[in-house]
Amino acid sequence: MRRPSGPALGSAGALALLLVLAGCGSDSGSGGEGGLSVSGAYVPQPVSADMAAGFLTIVNDSGTKDELTSVTSDEAGEVTVHETVGGAMEEATRLPVPAHGRLVLRSGGSHLMFENLKRMPKQGQTISVELHFAESDPVAVTMPVKPATYTPTTGH
Repeated sequence: MRRPSGPALGSAGALALLLVLAGCGSDSGSGGEGGLSVSGAYVPQPVSADMAAGFLTIVNDSGTKDELTSVTSDEAGEVTVHETVGGAMEEATRLPVPAHGRLVLRSGGSHLMFENLKRMPKQGQTISVELHFAESDPVAVTMPVKPATYTPTTGH
């Protein structure tokens, strides 16, 4: 009988490991020189065919502040950035990404709005976006479509 050389992972552990590894590559992006990276990106499966929300965290490891100025995607007619101020959602022209800090886009707070979708995103699919900044190079991000009721356990 041959014994595994590493720790045994049952099927649930193997699935969890695959999800972690898939998350490392599929929903993150890096701007290279700019010191910006993205994690925790996802889109809850929308309930309507023409609009969806998106959430992610942008980390700025550099000593220079930056700003998220726009987001583009081939999969939507328009992607806007919104922030929640006093319980009301408002479109934002730019959001700060502090030096050695982070910008968190999350449900109930600042977030992306995909409008005029070209297809209805379904759970298990992805949406590709490009984040544009005032100072740094653009960052390409692949956002997995999660269940409509998905709540991240970390990162937000």
